[in-house]
Amino acid sequence: MKLEIFAADEWAPAVGARLVRFVSLRNGLRVCLATGSTPEPVYAEFTASGGSLEGTEVFLLDEFLLPVGDLGRCDEMLDRALLQRLPTPPDALYTFDVTAASLQEECERFEDVIADGGLDLAVVGLGGNGHIGMNEPGSRSDSRTRVVELDPSTQQNAARYGATARPTWGITLGMGTLLAAEEIWLLVSGRHKAEILERAVSGPIGPEVPASYLRQHGNTIVYADEPAAALLS
Repeated sequence: MKLEIFAADEWAPAVGARLVRFVSLRNGLRVCLATGSTPEPVYAEFTASGGSLEGTEVFLLDEFLLPVGDLGRCDEMLDRALLQRLPTPPDALYTFDVTAASLQEECERFEDVIADGGLDLAVVGLGGNGHIGMNEPGSRSDSRTRVVELDPSTQQNAARYGATARPTWGITLGMGTLLAAEEIWLLVSGRHKAEILERAVSGPIGPEVPASYLRQHGNTIVYADEPAAALLS
């Protein structure tokens, strides 16, 4: 696991610039993107710097089981934070159909699409309880895309994002699916994430802190600002 730390006011510009460079160097990239408050300033810097996802396939990391169009949904957040600001859309956008007759089959469909070419990059955030995506504490390192019961803290986040109802379930790429990506970026900002980042980086590897599994990946980069990295030695 590689760790890069930036001053709080330099973090988003630095990570945004790296994302611009990453996607500009290779055509036909397949990228998984997280949503929420952590990546939003990075996406803002990406678009402000002229970043483009033309020639890129984008996969949504996870989704709340909320009605289509609800402002708290992850696809809505990605649209507001990134997609609406792009001059041209990505070549393909893969999101979850939570209205599917069989959510199990929807999860299998997503796994099949990812398996047909893999993921070049997964951009993820760190939950306050150590989750990655909606892989809550207790998740296995070999888990795949599935429907999950959400931790109360994750349910509360949906309300903060504008959800009209409190979701108790979601769909997420599994840890095993993410660990198969060629490269993983873990974005962490804010002093409130310092304790859980320290546990993810230095504590035991296991289901209590699913983010700790990223240490088993051969090409993970942690992009943290100084407040989030305050407890790291």
